[in-house]
Amino acid sequence: MRFMIVHKTDNYYDKTNPPPPEFMAKMDGLLTEMNNAGVLLAGEGLRHPKHGVKVVYKDGGRTVTDGPYAEAKEVIAGFVMLDVRSMDEALEWSHRFGACFDEIEVEVRPVTEASDFA
Repeated sequence: MRFMIVHKTDNYYDKTNPPPPEFMAKMDGLLTEMNNAGVLLAGEGLRHPKHGVKVVYKDGGRTVTDGPYAEAKEVIAGFVMLDVRSMDEALEWSHRFGACFDEIEVEVRPVTEASDFA
C-alpha cells in the first residue's frame, strides 16, 4: 500500500535560514534507510508559501492569491511517499520521520488506489 506522510510547519528553511547540519544528517540518514528498505517512492521539501500561488475554483470562476497566505498558520512543508504493507508500518516510519524535527505536525494518509473503487 502506498502512503503519503505530509509534514506541516511554520518554520521554513531557505538561504537566509538554512537547515542545521544535525537536521540534514538525520534526514539524509532516514531517507537512505527508507531507500535501502525499498519503501521510499518519493520525497521532497517545499519552498516557503511566499513563493507559491493559491488558486480557488468556484462557480465556474477562479481566484488566484499570491503567497504567503494570511489565514495560513502551519502549511505543508514537504512529503514522503512510501510503499509499505500497512498503516502500522507507515506509522513506524512517520515516527522516525518526525524525530528528525524539533517540532512538527505529521499527517499519514493512504493513497487512493483503483481497487478502492471496485
